[in-house]
Amino acid sequence: MPRPADSPGLVPRFTRAERWVHRATATLMLVCLATALALYYPPVSQLVGRRRLVVVVHEWCGLALPVPLLLGLASRALRADLSRLNRFAPYDRAWLRAVRHRSFHRRSGKFNAGQKLYAAWTAGAVLVMLGSGLLMWFTNVAPLVWRTGATFVHDWLTLALAVVIAGHLYLAARDPEARRGMRTGSVDELWAVREHPDWDPAAEAQADRNSR
Repeated sequence: MPRPADSPGLVPRFTRAERWVHRATATLMLVCLATALALYYPPVSQLVGRRRLVVVVHEWCGLALPVPLLLGLASRALRADLSRLNRFAPYDRAWLRAVRHRSFHRRSGKFNAGQKLYAAWTAGAVLVMLGSGLLMWFTNVAPLVWRTGATFVHDWLTLALAVVIAGHLYLAARDPEARRGMRTGSVDELWAVREHPDWDPAAEAQADRNSR
């Protein structure tokens, strides 16, 4: 594995563009969840005086959720990682079996099977939230029964997203090295070997140079 000259023992994991996309998307998502809490959870909504402002912030942050990813597609590294997240390898099925049997011998590439499932589920959920939110926002474009169904789906999917994201934050809190990778772009070499044994940063960097 390559070692940056100014960071002995570290290997590059995420580019600046990838980290920016992650931070921007996370910020928008957390604002959406916080404003939803302020709108629909009575103990919190009673404390909110400018409800209309909260509604506007919620709507526009929801509309903006796909924007960081769409802008980030200009990054070759991000496109490559999206391809990795979208592709299941034999060791991903082995990783899921190891989790089911509570084994710590879990093979994975740059992303493990849990991260791939989380990414796919979140992307799908955001699209559904966006579609149902638009039906709720533009009240004249669909019949009442559609808007009622959209409200039901939007509300319950919001709760499911909150639970899944809470789990994501919990796992991140338990892994400071993973957080450093997203914060600085580099991770400890030993951590990479232990947690992602089938990931080869050197081959990845070479492939990136060859594609230029």
